[in-house]
Formats: sequence, C-alpha cells, structure tokens
Amino acid sequence: MDVVFDRVAGLDIGKKLVVVCVRTPGERGRRVSQIRTFRTMTRHVEVLGEWLVEEGVQVAAMESTATYWKPVFYGLEDRVECWLLNAAHMKAVPGRKTDVRDAEWIAQLVEHGLVRPSFVPPPSVRRRRNLTRYRVQLMGDRTRHAGRLEKLLEDASIKLSSVASNITVTSSREMLAALVAGDRDPSVMADMAHSSLRRKIPDLTEALIGRFDDHHALLVGAMLRELDLVDEALVRLDAQIEAEMTPWAHELDLLRTIPGIGPVVSQAFIAETGGDMSRFGSPESLAAWVGVAPAVHESAGKRTPAGSRRGNKWLTAALVEGAHSAAQSNGTYLAAQYARLASRRSGKRAAVAVAHSMLVSA
Repeated sequence: MDVVFDRVAGLDIGKKLVVVCVRTPGERGRRVSQIRTFRTMTRHVEVLGEWLVEEGVQVAAMESTATYWKPVFYGLEDRVECWLLNAAHMKAVPGRKTDVRDAEWIAQLVEHGLVRPSFVPPPSVRRRRNLTRYRVQLMGDRTRHAGRLEKLLEDASIKLSSVASNITVTSSREMLAALVAGDRDPSVMADMAHSSLRRKIPDLTEALIGRFDDHHALLVGAMLRELDLVDEALVRLDAQIEAEMTPWAHELDLLRTIPGIGPVVSQAFIAETGGDMSRFGSPESLAAWVGVAPAVHESAGKRTPAGSRRGNKWLTAALVEGAHSAAQSNGTYLAAQYARLASRRSGKRAAVAVAHSMLVSA
C-alpha cells in the first residue's frame, strides 16, 4: 500500500498519559516506529511537541477520546499539523488492543491516507462555542430548577402552576417570595398579580390555599435563590455573546431572514460552524457534518432505513428548535414542508427535514 505521509505520529490519549508512535522511513524502504509515553500536563505536552518537531513529523493524529484530546491537541496545533480522528473510523483487530498498538495503528492509518481529519475550529471559534454551549446548559439548569420548584409546590398543595402558565415570571415570583417571608393570606398574595394575570385573581386565591409550612418555605427560598443566580449568569453571558458576535452582525442579520431562526439559533450557527461555509464545500457536506442528513445503509443492492447520522448535537438541537418555530409561521415554504411531512412521517422526522432545509438556505 502506498505511503502518503513519510513522517507521521499516532497518539493514544488517556486522562493522565498519552502514548505516541512516530513512524519514519528506514533502511531499504522499511518503516521505523518509535514509541514514547508522556504525561498530559502542559509542560510534558510541550516536550512532546519538541520531539515531534525534531523528528520532522508532518501529521500528528489522535482519536477523539471524550475531552481528553483537547489539552494535547491545543498544545500541539501551533507546532505540527494535528488531525482529530473519528473513533468509529479506526476499528483495529479485536483481541490485540493495547495503548501502544492503538498508537501504532493510528499512525499506520494516517501514513497510508486511510482516514480523514475531523473539523476542529480555530481558538476564536472555540471561544464562541464555549459561550453558546454554556448558555444551553444554563437554560437546562433553569428548567430543572423550575421543575423542582413546581413539584415542591404540589407537595404543599399550592396549585399556582394550574392558574399561571409560568411560575418563574414576575407575578409568580412575588407571590412565592411572600410565602417564603411568612405571608399565608391567599387574597393578599393573589392581589400581587400583574397585567393579564389579574383577571384570574379568584382562581389564584383558591390556588394559594394549601399546606405550606416552614420547611416548604426553606426549600422554596433556596430554589428561588438558585433561579436568581442562573438568571444573573444568563444576563452576563448574553452580553458577552453579543460582544463576541459583533464582527458577524451582517451574517446574523442574513440568517434571521430564514423563518424560524432567531437571535439564539443564529448565534449558535455562527459559533458552531465558524461562519466560513467554504470549509464544508457544499450544503450536503455541511448537513452531513451537522447530522441532519440521512445515513446510508446498503447491502446486496438493497437500501434499508438507517435514520440520521451522528453529527454536531449542539447545532442539530438549535436547528430542530428553529424548525418547530418555522412550522408555526404563516405562508412559508418551511411551514408547508413541515405540515406535509408530519402528516405521514411524524412530527419529529418532519422537524429534522425542515432543519435540513434551513441549513441548506443558510
């Protein structure tokens, strides 16, 4: 088999150690392997980088092992060309698995050009990714805190969520704060309602009659403080994301012309893709990378359904959320596409198809 790269390195990465196999040309056309083990601390990674440079390594390839590849990849990317490889593309011979053999197997695959690198964005894009992904996690935390709060109120026979659509808005928060402070008069608390909720004051009065005691007050107070902390963190995070996205203002405006794509989805799109469409070559390649393109499974000339392939789960989730919003729009192609597919294929599959169309448009 032809050798594509003369000098390569294969790295098998763990949490504490990284085993490195460097393969270089030897005598009489043979290939020579050198094996070394390094710790994954920053200074040890720097020593590893110096060794790779001394050996003239053209490509250093590693498997995407959890998040353990990041310190090594980021420490080497300024010294040598680094490739991040999909673990599913590198299955070795079973029954002969060691860290050393894994490193050598990676090096052999790369030197013969049998694998392709995954897309790893530059540091500026990684910084935006960290911000937008953390926002998703904070929103998940907020939802979980609200769910715990609602369950505790049910335990106290406070049926606030049966009247108010959201127990974390201003009116509900003021009523709950009054309960925590020791006010147990339901009519007084119901009178704290604002705007349209005031039309439901009689129902609110009934809903606030329960068995709310001091231990409920202690727990609800703690949950409200957690919600406040998450809300404050979200405000600061949104401000930082807006600042980071300033250079992409024009692209964000263009993305928001697509039905279903709002500020959050457009920011996620720029953060995850880097905003440079030339990296992907075509809309089909981008859809496959994101994970909204159908997988292919063909055997003996027959094709069987294989679902959608794995991809960027963060951008997929944002686009599917945008697809559900687009399905509610009036007089748009995306809404018609969703309605047509949902009637015969299910709403979830229709949402993925609409997300694919939104991605092609983007």
